[in-house]
Amino acid sequence: MNDVTNPPEELHPPTGRQRVEQDAHRYGLAVEIVERPAAGSLDEAAALLGLDPSDIVKSLVVKRHDGDYLFALVPGDRQISWSKLRTLVGVNKLSLPSPEAALEATGYERGTITPLGSTTALPVYADERMTGKRIALGAGEHGHSLFAEADALLAALGATVADITDPLKPRA
Repeated sequence: MNDVTNPPEELHPPTGRQRVEQDAHRYGLAVEIVERPAAGSLDEAAALLGLDPSDIVKSLVVKRHDGDYLFALVPGDRQISWSKLRTLVGVNKLSLPSPEAALEATGYERGTITPLGSTTALPVYADERMTGKRIALGAGEHGHSLFAEADALLAALGATVADITDPLKPRA
């Protein structure tokens, strides 16, 4: 007879935040996950977290070809340079997948994505401008941010660190 008060763990898989915490622990990373209100812009998010916009890192899922993805870690005040990233990865084409494909590849919804705790191990490419800083990035759940020392995080993830970004273009 099954004990209904203690269902098997597979009935309650870990939350995104729990996966992040478990992965950080596995890597021996000192991270801090903080609850935060929703922000309408990068500047608002930076103000809420007490950071410079460049210290908020976007974890982007990038599609190489069907079913093959990578993470690109991009400072908040910059954007992916598709030509630089294509050259570094050694491919002719890269693109952003649909939100559904990103969720399927990582187990995270857009706005919560982080390489830590991803359901699929993907190669990580990080912009060199994030090194030497304490950064904030997605924590696996909406309303939370993960703080970590960039150098320790990048080393743990085995990230390829290079110039993969350009300055953000002003919005029209």
